[in-house]
Amino acid sequence: MKQRIFKFLADLRFAIAILLIIACFSIIGTVIEQDQSIETYKINYPLTNQVFGFLSWDIILKFGFDHVYKTWWFISLVLLFGLSLLTCTVLQQLPALKVSRRCQFFRTIQPFKRLLIFRKLRNKNFQQLLFNIKQRNYSIFQQKNIIYCYKGLIGRIAPIVVHFSMILILVGAIIGSVSGFKAQEIVPKTETFHIQNILNTGQLSIIPNYSARVNDFWITYTSQNTIKQFYSDLSILNTNGNEIDRQTIFVNSPGRSNGINYYQTDWNLLGLRLQNNNGTILQYPLINLNPAKEKIWLTWVPTTSMLNNGLIFLIDNLQGYCSIYDEIGQFLGNLELNETFTPTFPITLIDIISSTGLQIKTDPGIPLIYTGFFFLMLSTLISYITYSQIWIVEDKQLIFIGGNTTRATFDFEIEFFKLLK
Repeated sequence: MKQRIFKFLADLRFAIAILLIIACFSIIGTVIEQDQSIETYKINYPLTNQVFGFLSWDIILKFGFDHVYKTWWFISLVLLFGLSLLTCTVLQQLPALKVSRRCQFFRTIQPFKRLLIFRKLRNKNFQQLLFNIKQRNYSIFQQKNIIYCYKGLIGRIAPIVVHFSMILILVGAIIGSVSGFKAQEIVPKTETFHIQNILNTGQLSIIPNYSARVNDFWITYTSQNTIKQFYSDLSILNTNGNEIDRQTIFVNSPGRSNGINYYQTDWNLLGLRLQNNNGTILQYPLINLNPAKEKIWLTWVPTTSMLNNGLIFLIDNLQGYCSIYDEIGQFLGNLELNETFTPTFPITLIDIISSTGLQIKTDPGIPLIYTGFFFLMLSTLISYITYSQIWIVEDKQLIFIGGNTTRATFDFEIEFFKLLK
């Protein structure tokens, strides 16, 4: 009974079926947004107008389609596929490798007829033939008049390496899904933050008790005034608040410290810091009226004690200036940092208060996944090494010679006929 179960697990058809099921659920996890709020699914997948006629938010939540890669059934499928690969390696690939290493002598003429190439030679110099085979890096084994030769045995290891690499990738993916986490923080410049806004976590995730400080945030622009890059200067702090690391991150260049990755994702403007003619520092909040479409912020700065009289400050970039309009929307001019505006009343722009959007995540399975892909690429190179075999039997004045190869049949035939010249 055990043998039947193991043979069933090691069957290629079973492994392909499991892989197709995993692929189908992965497609679902790609199409349906993962780890979103319930309100998001209620808006995008309503009960009244179901997507595809059957898909609604209650079905998504019931079957776990909102977190496909963390569900017990998806992890079980991955484990089952890994078990199938491991069983196939132990029951089929390793024994096949052992057989390839053995000396497989042909003691009769009949097996030659089943080979890819077979020739019968007369008056051939037997020693010269062996010398030609040795020159082509074949390993030669001889028992009197019976010869067995092979080369490229390392090519037989490629399937084992493929299985090993895929198992590493699967294990790394499971470790990452059950013990990783992802958080999103919007942090004002010069402020310290802790990891609090958790978007998703695994069943075994542990949120580290580290904090960080945003020392500075800035944006570089092209000559056409379009955004070129975002930068955040971060200090990583220990539990006592002391700096243990400092890094400048930008888009596509995250920071890494204590196994935690910090990604630059977004930005925002929070307010303007102004100084009036009395030397008093005033701070006014900036409001984005349409954050979904464009980043344009404005604020109202009263010029008298009556709040209905004042100026409109508008800003759409972080190049160090803002535009000023009067109460009826007439443009009055631009105000740069440390510049004083005097048409109506003296006011100086001290600072533009900005915030940076950071995505904080950890994935302990990444090293295993990268290692698995490295071995997968290595196995691809190894698989190009052809495993070739040659058998020779000397019978009186006749020499029977034949050969087989695992791939590159045409090249092997050319090499074989060169041996006979």
